[in-house]
Amino acid sequence: MRCAAGVRLALLGIVLGLAGALALTRVMVSLLFDVKPTDPATLIGVAMLLAVIAMLACYIPARRALSIHPMTALRGE
Repeated sequence: MRCAAGVRLALLGIVLGLAGALALTRVMVSLLFDVKPTDPATLIGVAMLLAVIAMLACYIPARRALSIHPMTALRGE
């Protein structure tokens, strides 16, 4: 359940980041060379990369937690 909450939070951040990027296109024009500020391939690529990283950030600790016996975790050993 925690992993789903982390992914949901990451997706919310990606959506807000894309909205912010689109809102700041006038500022980005001076920073980007040979790329339009609203280039769909760039925006989708960055969003997908961030989504994969967020899913890995949730999956790796969850997998590690599943490998520990519950009584061992409760005893603190």
